[in-house]
Amino acid sequence: MSDRTQTKLTIDQVMTAGERAFERGRYAESIEWFEQALARSYPTARKGGEIQLWLVNAYQLMGENQAAIVRCEKLLLHPSPLIKQQAKNLLYILRAPVLQRPKEWMTEIPDLANLSDSERRDRYVPPKTENDRKRAQKPVIEEIDLSQVNTQDNQFVGVAFVLIMVILGSVWWLS
Repeated sequence: MSDRTQTKLTIDQVMTAGERAFERGRYAESIEWFEQALARSYPTARKGGEIQLWLVNAYQLMGENQAAIVRCEKLLLHPSPLIKQQAKNLLYILRAPVLQRPKEWMTEIPDLANLSDSERRDRYVPPKTENDRKRAQKPVIEEIDLSQVNTQDNQFVGVAFVLIMVILGSVWWLS
């Protein structure tokens, strides 16, 4: 998008573009959009605080933890209590020590791009045949002739009701 087109966009449009880039994992691009949105807003306004929170998250996901921490520390002085609280929570996470996991807890996923052609053929799964598709189809449910079903009343509801009344009466009597 050209600079001329970007200047015509509203803050909300710039924010939306930044959020979309963020959601697609394009964090560097989202930082650019959020910086533009922040330049067009008041940093001490609630919207400006929200933009900065997005920036903190994007910086952290880009691996720029120090930039995220600095931005978070500035947000601790923001006039909005909600922004302050969110900045405090993010800062707590950013400053948390990185935990070391034992190697036994980890599962390594092999890089399949480095396989030779013969190994790739060994891992090839052929497409399903017509017989496989027929076996995978849902089973047909048989229709039941309701005239064959015993629908005679067995007094279960009445017995259950009397039993419940006896239990409730006993509880009331004992209390």
